Amino acid sequence: MTNEKLINEMIKIFKGDCKRINHFLKVYAFGKTIGELENVSNETLRIIEVACILHDIGIKESEIKYGDSNGKHQEELGPALAKKLLIKYDFSNDFIERVIFLIGNHHSYNKIDGVDFQILVEADFLVNLYEENSSKSSIFSVESKIFKTETGKEFLENLFLWWAV
Repeated sequence: MTNEKLINEMIKIFKGDCKRINHFLKVYAFGKTIGELENVSNETLRIIEVACILHDIGIKESEIKYGDSNGKHQEELGPALAKKLLIKYDFSNDFIERVIFLIGNHHSYNKIDGVDFQILVEADFLVNLYEENSSKSSIFSVESKIFKTETGKEFLENLFLWWAV
C-alpha cells in the first residue's frame, strides 16, 4: 500500500473540505520530514506516515454523531474507521494496532510512549499552531511542554520563534 493510495482515500473521505485535506497533507509532510531527519527506522517512519495521513479520520463522524470536531470525540471514533480502511490493504496486525493506537490518542499528550507518537503530535502542533494563529505565549508553552525531538524544536523555532532565538 502506498501513501498515495491512503492520501487518495482521505481526500475522498474529506471530499469538498479543502481545509481538512490541506491539514492532513501538511501534518504528513512535517511528520515524514521529522522522522527522516531524526533517523527513525523504516518501520517507524512508515507508522508515522500512515498515522499522520489518517490522524483526523474521525472528524466527520464526530460532527455527525456529536455535532463537533472535539479531539476526544476524534480519538473515540477514529480508530475503528482507520482500522476498517487499513485492513483492506496489506498491513500487519501489529502495524494496524499501533497506527490506530496513535489515532486514538493523538490528543492525549500524557500517553506519548514512543518516537512515532511524539513525531505525530509535533507535526500536528506545527500545523495547528499556524492554522489557529496561536499567540506567542501559546507557542512558548507548547515548545516547553510538548516538543522533544531536535528537528521538531528546530522547525517550531524557524516557523514561529525565529525572532526569539
